[in-house]
Amino acid sequence: MARKEACCGLSSLELLLIVLFVGMTVVSVGLITVMVVGWTAELPEPDPTSPPTTQQPLPENHFLIGVGRADCTGPVGDVPLMGYANLDQTAGGIHLRLFSRAFIVDDGSKRVVFVSADIGMVSQRLRLEVMKALQAKYGDLYRQDNVVLSGTHTHSGLAGYFQYTLFMITSKGYIKSSIQPIVNGIVKSIERAHESLRPGRIFLSKGELEDSNLNRSPHSYMKNPEQERQKYKSNTDKQMVMLKFTDLDGDGMGMLSWFAVHPVSMNYTNHMVSGDNLGYASYLFEQEKNINALPGEGPFVAAFASSNLGDVSPNTLGPYCVNTQEKCDYLNSSCPIGGTKMCVGFGPGKDMFESTRIIGENIYKEGKELYGNTKQELHGSVHSAHQWVNMTDVTVQINSTHTAKTCKPALGHSFAAGTTDGGGDLNFTQGAVEGDPFWDGIRDALLGAPSNETQDCHEPKPILFNTGEMSRPLPWHPAIVDVQIITIGSVAILAMPGEATTMAGRRLREVVKQELEAKGKFSNTEVVIAGLCNIYTHYITTYEEYQVQRYEAASTIYGPHTLSAYLQRFGDLAKAIAEGKETALPKGPEPPFFSDRQLFNLLPAVPVDKKPDNTSFGQVLEQVYPVYKVGEVASVTFVAGNPRNSGDMTDKTFVTVERFHNSSQMWTLVHTDASWETRFHWLKGSGGLSNATVEWHIPPSAQTGTYRIRHFGHYKQMKNFRPVITAYEGSSDNFKVTKTMAYWS
Repeated sequence: MARKEACCGLSSLELLLIVLFVGMTVVSVGLITVMVVGWTAELPEPDPTSPPTTQQPLPENHFLIGVGRADCTGPVGDVPLMGYANLDQTAGGIHLRLFSRAFIVDDGSKRVVFVSADIGMVSQRLRLEVMKALQAKYGDLYRQDNVVLSGTHTHSGLAGYFQYTLFMITSKGYIKSSIQPIVNGIVKSIERAHESLRPGRIFLSKGELEDSNLNRSPHSYMKNPEQERQKYKSNTDKQMVMLKFTDLDGDGMGMLSWFAVHPVSMNYTNHMVSGDNLGYASYLFEQEKNINALPGEGPFVAAFASSNLGDVSPNTLGPYCVNTQEKCDYLNSSCPIGGTKMCVGFGPGKDMFESTRIIGENIYKEGKELYGNTKQELHGSVHSAHQWVNMTDVTVQINSTHTAKTCKPALGHSFAAGTTDGGGDLNFTQGAVEGDPFWDGIRDALLGAPSNETQDCHEPKPILFNTGEMSRPLPWHPAIVDVQIITIGSVAILAMPGEATTMAGRRLREVVKQELEAKGKFSNTEVVIAGLCNIYTHYITTYEEYQVQRYEAASTIYGPHTLSAYLQRFGDLAKAIAEGKETALPKGPEPPFFSDRQLFNLLPAVPVDKKPDNTSFGQVLEQVYPVYKVGEVASVTFVAGNPRNSGDMTDKTFVTVERFHNSSQMWTLVHTDASWETRFHWLKGSGGLSNATVEWHIPPSAQTGTYRIRHFGHYKQMKNFRPVITAYEGSSDNFKVTKTMAYWS
């Protein structure tokens, strides 16, 4: 009997088996899907407080290393620049963008962070804001004790990020739009370092750099004991200390170095935001390592951080009277005609831009040589110790029978004299150990006379501003100060809350080294002074230098025994680390965190932008030439809006230089406003009018071809009584770049 076919030539049994097979397959797939979804749901969310997972455990005697960099450039119009305390020196464009560079080192159980930011200094308010943001994201992973924040001390960074009255007055107040990009940039650089953590190795290298710094107060330095001075070859520290970071394959991740020099090659006439000489050294190193990357991009991070630069200038030709070309007076750095304002230190270049380039290149070249010749590898563990100290009330042991105390903050008359890197406008001179009846009378009438106690405590300083006794609307100076040390293997980094002079830094290094090595836990320790860390307290001189009362001593706000107090406190931190008792250190009195309502802002609101009749924003007012030769400067001027109306421009640009490719018929980006070759000048006129002039200093390496310069910005208008911000852009004509003579020459 023949088998009955159901359909398609298949029997009923075969068809049933096929249906069962398909059904089982569907059920199996469904079960697998349910199981996978279930497993996935059980997987924990990534923990931001933990390092990214690595495919291999941390090798013995190696570290977990992370590096990160982020833009921290704020509003580049109207905001005062921080450093010269000149309210007329306001931002008007970009020379170099400012960056925060972070380095994280983990030994498997403990972790430390060092940040170097292209800013004047780290303020207490800035640090508290950063730590608040880190706490919100990472919990207790990054804390007061294991995070060091350091400023390079560029005097061409933006102000407005302080909470004490004196600094707010000289910065036009507390400016939210200025501090927020710095906070965000520092936090973002730490986040990027955290995300890049991987096993690696650290190497230490040291070298001497000549012809790049000069002691601007040699008279003060010479007051230090002769026996002490004879231990050193120079009245400034010439040594550069570098840490080189690599992965386990030897590929470079970054470098961190310290060298003592003031970043004031860009002088007090400058209005462009700039990282100055240390920022340019970082720029050169990163451009070399991050091949074909635009400035601020690429994985390699290079930081040239500040050190004990208190009395150290980059103006290596020394000070001269600009009106007579004669040498300034040695004792008080003044001129017979014009006083201190005419006594100016000169750098090695023909102008501030060339001086910045020369000093920056010197620092970069020394760093490059050290990086290529590192031999000493660091091993061991990391440690951190931190305390808050009331620096107005520290008892110091002078000898076995005598003690002394620090003072309430005060600034002396010579503070108003300024330095040879930027003199004061009034008739004050450095080295003043007696007051002036005229200025003292004005002080007493406006601010009140200092108490006898404060005057006696600061002797021989004649007090100009008794800031420790002034508390309206808020305290004029801080009382609670951070002291902190972190160690990485045999390297100890001392976080200095101000500007230590050369000899003050040497004494601090000596004391910390002795305490660390006393118990045998450390040997061959390299102690580094990291400057401008965590809070700004002006200067720290030696007791002997203080007696002369030049600018640095007049700005040592806690009195003649300030350094002795720091020697004790940093010595205590080092001792605690050496004995393994850093976690038992008392935290100390916490600093205040004033509410935004208590802080004041003296910066006027941005006015409505205006433009000339029959023009538009972004329109070219002065056009480029048709042809340029390499080495020349292409310049174009646009109708512009106020840069403050552009809001947060971090990781963006006001300027591009672009080259046209004939093969693709497309424009490619060559430079931004972060490039050394470009200069973005914002020129503020009257009645809301302003221009933007963009310069491209065409380098010898520029390829021949067709180029254009573009400018981007925003302008503000009022519509229906409400501000409206509108983006604009403008472009120059196309122009040629050649290697030969331009046609009009």
